Amino acid sequence: MTTSHFNFDQLRNLSIGTVDFVSPIEIKVLLETDAPQNTALNTGVPSLFPRINGFVLIPNEVGALVGIISWLGVEHSQYPKRKGFKDYDLIDLPFPLRKIAVNPIGTLKTEVRNKETIYKLERGIYSFPSIGDTVVLPKDEQLRSIVENDDDEAYVKIGVAPVAGNAIVKINPNKLFGRHIAVLGNTGSGKSCSAAGLIRWSLQEASKHKKDPLKSLNSRFIVFDPNGEYARSFEDLDVPIKRFKIEIATEEVTSFQQLRIPAWFWNSYEWSSFTLATGRTQRPILRRALRELKGGVTLDPQDCSATVRSYFSSCSVSLRSDINIGVASFKEKPGKNDFGRKIQSYSNEASFFEGKATGKLQANLKNLADTLQAVAAKRYKTFVNDQGQTIEYYDGFEISEATAALDAIKALVDSLGGESANVGPNEDMPVDFHVDLLPNHLEVIAEEQGVIQFLDFLIMRVRTLLSDSRMKGAIGNEPAITLEEWLSSYLSGITVIDLSLIPADIVHIVVASISRMSFEAIQRYRRMTGTVLPTVIMLEEAHNFIKKYTYSNDEISPLEICSQTFEKIAKEGRKFGMSLFISSQRPSELSDTVLSQCNTFLLHRLVNDRDQDLVRRLVPDNIGGLLSELPMLPTRKAIILGWAAPIPILVEMNELEKKYRPKSDDPDFWEVWTGQSERKEDWKAIADEWQGKVDLKEDEKHESPHTDALSNDNPGDDDLPF
Repeated sequence: MTTSHFNFDQLRNLSIGTVDFVSPIEIKVLLETDAPQNTALNTGVPSLFPRINGFVLIPNEVGALVGIISWLGVEHSQYPKRKGFKDYDLIDLPFPLRKIAVNPIGTLKTEVRNKETIYKLERGIYSFPSIGDTVVLPKDEQLRSIVENDDDEAYVKIGVAPVAGNAIVKINPNKLFGRHIAVLGNTGSGKSCSAAGLIRWSLQEASKHKKDPLKSLNSRFIVFDPNGEYARSFEDLDVPIKRFKIEIATEEVTSFQQLRIPAWFWNSYEWSSFTLATGRTQRPILRRALRELKGGVTLDPQDCSATVRSYFSSCSVSLRSDINIGVASFKEKPGKNDFGRKIQSYSNEASFFEGKATGKLQANLKNLADTLQAVAAKRYKTFVNDQGQTIEYYDGFEISEATAALDAIKALVDSLGGESANVGPNEDMPVDFHVDLLPNHLEVIAEEQGVIQFLDFLIMRVRTLLSDSRMKGAIGNEPAITLEEWLSSYLSGITVIDLSLIPADIVHIVVASISRMSFEAIQRYRRMTGTVLPTVIMLEEAHNFIKKYTYSNDEISPLEICSQTFEKIAKEGRKFGMSLFISSQRPSELSDTVLSQCNTFLLHRLVNDRDQDLVRRLVPDNIGGLLSELPMLPTRKAIILGWAAPIPILVEMNELEKKYRPKSDDPDFWEVWTGQSERKEDWKAIADEWQGKVDLKEDEKHESPHTDALSNDNPGDDDLPF
């Protein structure tokens, strides 16, 4: 049963003023002269009043309007406003009157269950007060009902509310992770500890509610760690934890695995962004090369049949189109000249492939080259113009000649298994191929089309990537890994990916590719099973990967492709069970698309005015002066608001044990200066490791599968300082 009745004796004792001004976003209250000056005792327990971000109630017909104090002030009147002493014939004097401004945030309803009064907060305002309505202080149980989450599934305690007598603040993990989350705050504000803590505290609580105590938690978190901070943050949890890294030191072999994101995982857009391929010439050739390699085309001089089949299948389609158009394409001007040049070009290409082929294929290519050459030569003409220039042209071709050329090409293609157009995987499928073949295959296609001068830079970029000793183990074909093995390894438990040593020109592609592959995997999971597979991608220092960008039709930069990947996940991820968990110290640099899709915000100290303005525009709640505290928030204090919080509230976050904190502590300059904390420098060891000169013991070499990156046989890349 719900009631709107309040005990009037209690209201009289709790009254602190009356409504003086009402608007949809602000209510001003005139405090009584005997209202508490600093500490209120009439609520049952001592409480501070008035205080910024404290709560007041305005009783109404459905319960009470809940407001949060955003301003305190004093009005100096020239005449007395109090009327309570007239009956005593006392002369009243002008007295400064205190005022407060209140932002309405919800309605507190009263329910009676088994003769026990239960208070329940609902978002939204049912009824605004009138001038003169009484304003009261909330009692302790009412204050806790306002702050504490009454959601039955609010299992996870994240902290306490200092403004509400340290009431416990809990959240519903389905609401927290079911939609995208943003943790924002400057360096040193406790942002990283809060981000790690939200995951850790949620999984600790989940362990207490497991259906089968003997099984591990069935959770999926992919944590992108740009600075190597989170290696120990998730230890001792009831969930498998895997840590991946590019370069692994000897002492890290037992803790880290080699990061694998084979280049054959990349789609054509990721390849285009890495190589900075232009849209007019380079990108179509790059896509063709990927398509052919993924379809089984090789550049083995002993077997170029797949390449020949693919190329002349395209020629067959082109000639068939010309014949279907009719005489305009091969008999009349200007089509006859273009048709003649095309036939001659096909003859030249057949001769080119003839030099690479062997056996029967070589003979078939020679026959094709001779046939096409005869068709073209029959109509080839020249004349000398008035300027003495020799002009080449072709007479009109007969339909029989055009058909003969098509039949000759078709005979060759049929001998290789028929036309291969639209057969096999496309260039975006994660189909295994030997990535070392890509630059050579690009050269062959470029030579075929006579555009090798336009692909020099692209081919050089690919060769540079494939020769990078740091990335070879991550993107190469060795050691072999199947798509199934990769999905099983990376999409289970907690996966921490250390990005700290990945070269700057490739890190965005690595992050984009892993995120896209994970997203597409859970998309296909839902399509095949009809249910979602809840997965969270956490991105630390998100402003480095989800930046604002200007769209370009020509080149796609790696940063742009990375931002576009996360924008797609932000817009579509929720329906497939994938949530973004972003952490950033510069929200003003983040993509507006991603930030606008976040439903829960945890705001730590933000000093920059641009960041503060952006947060105020994004936050949907009417929280008045609460955001004004952002520049002054101490470490561990944060404002939580949005979908996972019943109301915006200032929270003192749980303290994360030191051994689980991300490695982002402030440097201890004083202790080092004064010798209280000893530091020894071994620059030779650092230089040797940096330059790849570390000489491991034989037993260490056999124990570690990652010593290739440290051996003298593989000294590194152009970024090494020698």
